[in-house]
Amino acid sequence: MTKKRVLTGINTTGTLHIGNYVGAIRPAIQDSRDPNVESFFFLADLHALIKCQDPARIERSRMQIAATWLAAGLDPERVTLYRQSDIPEIPLLCWMFDCVMSKGLLNRAHAYKAAVDAATAAGKDPDADVSMGLFSYPVLMAADILMFNAEEVPVGHDQLQHLEMARDAAQRFNNLYATPEHPFFVLPQATGGSSIEVLPGLDGRKMSKSYNNVIPLFEGGRAALDAAIARIVTDSRAPGEPKDPDSTSLTVIFDAFATPEERENFRAELRSGLGWGEAKKRLADQLDREIGPMRARYEELMAHPAQKFCRKAPARRVSLQRPSWPNCVMPWASEASPKSPHLRQLKRRRRKCSARPSSSTGKRTGASTSSSFPLRATNCSFPKALSPGGMPASGSAA
Repeated sequence: MTKKRVLTGINTTGTLHIGNYVGAIRPAIQDSRDPNVESFFFLADLHALIKCQDPARIERSRMQIAATWLAAGLDPERVTLYRQSDIPEIPLLCWMFDCVMSKGLLNRAHAYKAAVDAATAAGKDPDADVSMGLFSYPVLMAADILMFNAEEVPVGHDQLQHLEMARDAAQRFNNLYATPEHPFFVLPQATGGSSIEVLPGLDGRKMSKSYNNVIPLFEGGRAALDAAIARIVTDSRAPGEPKDPDSTSLTVIFDAFATPEERENFRAELRSGLGWGEAKKRLADQLDREIGPMRARYEELMAHPAQKFCRKAPARRVSLQRPSWPNCVMPWASEASPKSPHLRQLKRRRRKCSARPSSSTGKRTGASTSSSFPLRATNCSFPKALSPGGMPASGSAA
């Protein structure tokens, strides 16, 4: 029986909060345990460059997110976990899609239109704040999805348009280079990740770092969790007065971590006069019962990544799991020769670069101290197990 391919990616521009965990991480990990599913998880560090050009921030975020997935229960023995920038075929496929997708379609992308509207409202040129990365973001997302012919992609409502654009890219490419009987790409389908897709933040709006209303998942420990929950907006009713459970985001957050029976009991206690302070303490205890053990594992991974999980997963050449390319477009990457000279040459080049003597000391070094490329931060130590094929991770020794 052929396994269904499911792909999940997450941007690497910051730390994760409980909204990310409830809406994406927890359901994705649960789905990855299905024996009939082949799961792909990636760290979208190329996408991160659209908003962030700080090498240290991107590198730390990649480590934090990888550690979060593993601490939350992702099994690297069962899934393919990789870093987007380690797969050279992804930006190559992105360019190929650039050449077949229409500008008119990309003009309708929500993120681009929002940037144009904001610039216009500020009295600036419509494209003043638009980079080509922002404009062609849906094309790179299409390459991410179609590179491994993912059949399902868990996305929220804000990403549905991008998935439709990925389907459009697949259809255009198939029409140009394939026959109806033997298409190169499948058309991916959107799936809902969680029954609670959007978790409200401290002020009732969508939980988002942009609104500064998040509850941290692991960072800061229990103290940060308690401090954030204490800021949840509630009404001024005193202890002993009946409360409306639906008047605050506190109950929605509680529901995301509780059983049906616990939810009913919590709401009944609020109606009976449970004080908001005690309710917030119970919420913190409820969350900590689930994420507390994960936090301990996360802190262990972040403190000792090389010893604890760098080499746990077997090396996997994820770039060889791509679909067969049309020879007229990519003759060096045909199905008949999966271990192409291009890939072998790339591997040799990276090993040679990682062992190049330092100009100042003459010693072999894994990372140049003068490196400024955004995805190659100084002294990077990304887990080798998460680099495809056991190739040296960016900035680490061979």
